[in-house]
Amino acid sequence: MIPAERQRMLLALINKQEIVSINTLVETLNVSHMTVRRDIQKLEEEGKVISVSGGVQLLERLSVEPTHDDKSLLSQPQKASIGLKALHFIPQNSSIFLDAGTTTLEIAKLITERDDLLVITNDFAIANYLMMNGKCQLIHIGGTINKQNRSSVGELAAQAIRQLSIDIAFISTSSWNLSGLTTPDENKIPVKRAIVQSSRHKILVSDSSKYSKVATFFLFPLTTFERIICDKGLAPHVQEKVKELNVELVLV
Repeated sequence: MIPAERQRMLLALINKQEIVSINTLVETLNVSHMTVRRDIQKLEEEGKVISVSGGVQLLERLSVEPTHDDKSLLSQPQKASIGLKALHFIPQNSSIFLDAGTTTLEIAKLITERDDLLVITNDFAIANYLMMNGKCQLIHIGGTINKQNRSSVGELAAQAIRQLSIDIAFISTSSWNLSGLTTPDENKIPVKRAIVQSSRHKILVSDSSKYSKVATFFLFPLTTFERIICDKGLAPHVQEKVKELNVELVLV
């Protein structure tokens, strides 16, 4: 049986059962453990499955972006630690983009005394916090308003970003895997891509709970980023795969 055929059979089994053990796959496909693990690795790199202890499962599909209020209640200690680590990568007199999100809001909370920064954002919660508490210069890029996420989205917002030259972008996500970032919200696509195009350095800030989720619209591959700041909940095999992509992984 050729690899492509095995991998189709493997996917069919996982689609039926959602999670399948390595031993079950070995017996069903009549191949070695090593062969099964190679097939799983290939499918995981393609963003189709996620390996777990002793087995493999489908990626969790994200059909709707969580609201700002919902996200603010999740993984708060991890987000705070990621925000603190992000400070190490913000040099003096730089322009930074804080993408919409509750993790990037943690960065905003820690730079209030920085009067040397130009902060650009599409997030109203970040803009409001820095407007009330920060000493930095501040630009909100405007555009169509996503009320649930308290952010600007769409082509108007993207056009504003494309007019800027940004030193460092801190980009958030609700779903990522070894293939890259995805989003369930089509209106976020032009904004995220404009941030990447307009920034010299790109850093993904995401807690490990976002890993293994996938949504409808593909944004860009992990190799877009020179650095990922995440928490230590990221599985060891995923850590190794990220490093193999020549992306620096910083764990907090």
